[in-house]
Order: sequence, then structure tokens, then C-alpha cells
Amino acid sequence: MNTTVFTQQVKVISDRLAHLYQGLNTSAALPPALLPSALKELGIVSERLQLAAKMLYQQNEQLLLADQTVKTERQRYQELLEFIPDPCLLTDATGIIQETNRAAAELLNLPQTLVIGQSLTAFIAPETRKQFQTQLQQFQQSPWKQQCQLNLQPRHDIAFKVNAVVESSRPAIDEPLTLRWLLCRHKDDSRGETLEASNSNAELNYSVQVYYKGEAIPLNPQIIWQVRSGLVKLTTFSDNGQEVLVGLAGAEAPFGPSLTALPLYEATALSDTELCSIPLADFESSPTLRQRLLPQISSRLKQTELLLTVYGQTRVADRLYSLLQLLKQEVGEPVANGTRLSVRLTHEELATACCTTRVTVTRLLSKLQQQKKLSLDSQHHLILKR
Repeated sequence: MNTTVFTQQVKVISDRLAHLYQGLNTSAALPPALLPSALKELGIVSERLQLAAKMLYQQNEQLLLADQTVKTERQRYQELLEFIPDPCLLTDATGIIQETNRAAAELLNLPQTLVIGQSLTAFIAPETRKQFQTQLQQFQQSPWKQQCQLNLQPRHDIAFKVNAVVESSRPAIDEPLTLRWLLCRHKDDSRGETLEASNSNAELNYSVQVYYKGEAIPLNPQIIWQVRSGLVKLTTFSDNGQEVLVGLAGAEAPFGPSLTALPLYEATALSDTELCSIPLADFESSPTLRQRLLPQISSRLKQTELLLTVYGQTRVADRLYSLLQLLKQEVGEPVANGTRLSVRLTHEELATACCTTRVTVTRLLSKLQQQKKLSLDSQHHLILKR
């Protein structure tokens, strides 16, 4: 029995009771023949309600059983996925990763929980991303398995070739298309494997800390943080107490009190973030470590200069546009209809960076949407149109 049928039956029963009560209220005296009829009607009503309640209870039990079955099957599916030794991914038609096994997360050099929701395009070498977008279109139109070669570039690592087997799937006509990916590192890529092992060994000497979105990161003058994955917001405060954005630290970017002259300095995780803790003494005594970090420090300084140009814009609309272009460069990843900002920033955070109010930023973003210059994806990430 579904809800509609039950509702209809209850309405019929309610109408019967209303009719009986109306008869009782309009009668000066209760006719002797009416009482048996009323009791009979009430008995029928009671039986029907009990039957309906029993059927709904049984239906609820079946739904609970079905829900438990789905959870069990999903657990079996995940266990089977983890059992496969090769990297496996499940994406939607645009390449957004929906499922992954541990081997794929290790290949992409990110924690498994952070891979979900990322665009596979972001892990393709920049010079071959346009070709990859064309391949995505081809995969969507072919109902059979296809083989291809990808130029994969994991986070803070060099690019290397992988062989991929791709299969499109649509469980039902009204359900979205998905793509299943089976990846295998190219046999001739020995140089990449050697360098990857070297980089991994170099990082084993330092502890890794995880900070979740919105969490404040403690700053120690004797420690340099280096971002392994995620994004960190670096801020200071003006004389009147207003928060000022001074940097966005992405993958490989170093930050810490020893790298700034600002007396007030705060760091906040804008997404789930992994940080490598490097003692300042090691940085000062190791030429190899300095050589490794100095290019990233230089990039941070260039980013700070770009932020200064944002603050230098007179009109708020120009400041917001310049900031979006900077974010596009720092955390953008190509998608089919433009560039998606991989980190979701609140209107308040954008307003802080533009030295304006949240209401103004909301109004300007709405105007840009109306002008078809940006849009939002299903996860409310900004997509800047080309």
C-alpha cells in the first residue's frame, strides 16, 4: 500500500465518520436503529485502520531491509574495489571522480578521501589536457571498452605515462552516464618511478599533519610548513581589526612565521589539508632542502605581488574580477565549460580578500552569473567561463 492509497482510504473513513456525527448532531433524539449502524460503521473503520497500519508497518520493514541490503552490497563493492591491485576509478561523464580504490589514490599522490570530487583532468599534464577532453567526449559515445594512453601528472610530482582501459556505463535510461577507469603505469617509465621513489624517501624524514576545512593551523617560529595537498589561507589584520588576505598556499607551497615580516599572521585550512613539518634548523643547514624550497618561496612572493594588484583596483568589481583570475591560476582545473575552482570559498572569504562586504560580493557574483561569465557546479564550486 503506498501513501496515496492510504490517504484516500483515510479520507473515505473520515467522510463516513463526519456523516455519522452529523446525523447524531442533527437528531433531537437518537433513533434506536441508528446505534447498531453507527457501531458497525465504527467497527469497519477500526478494522480498516488496523489493516492499513499493519500493511504500512510491513512496508516500512521491507524498506529497512532493502536499505540494509544496499549498504551491505556497497560495502562488498568497496571491498572488491580495494582487492583489485591496479588503480581503479569511477567518474561521471565530465571526469569528476566519484569512487576510487587505494591504489588509484596512491598513484595520484593524494589521500583517498581527498580524491573524491576532484576532476581527473586536474591530474593530466597541462599540455595534453585539451586532447584528454576530446577523449572524454569519445568515451561517452562508445558503449564498449576502449584503450588509451594518458600523460598523468599527480599532485606535486612529474608527469608520466599510464595505459588506461575505459568503459562507459548507464544502469538505466534515466540515470547519468559513468566511466570506469583501469590504470596501469607505462612499462617504459622507469625514470619517473625512480624520481617518485626519491621524492617519497626525501619526505619520510618529516612528520605529516592533517588539518580539516576551517581548522586553524598552529604557527611555530621554528617550523616551516609545506603543503602536500589541500589549500591554506594566510591572513593578517589591519589596524582597525579587518582581516586581510596575504596568500593562498597550495600544493608544495611553504609558509610559516619565519617566512614573513608580519607581526600578526594566521593560517586556516580552506579544505582538508596535509602539511609536512620541516624544522627551520634543517632549512638553514641543508643546501639541498633550500634548493628544493626556494622556488616555492619565490612563487609565494609572486602571488603576494598579484594580491597587491588586486587591492590596488579602485572599483570593487575590478578587485573581485582580478581575484577570480588569480584563483583561476592558483586552484583552477579545466572542465568542459571553463575553469572550475577546486576549492569552494564563501562569499565572506571573497569579500575579505576584496576588502568589501559579503552583500556586495553576492550581488557582483549574481551579476556575473546573469552575464554568463561564471556558473556553479553541483557542489557549488565556481566555474569561470572561457
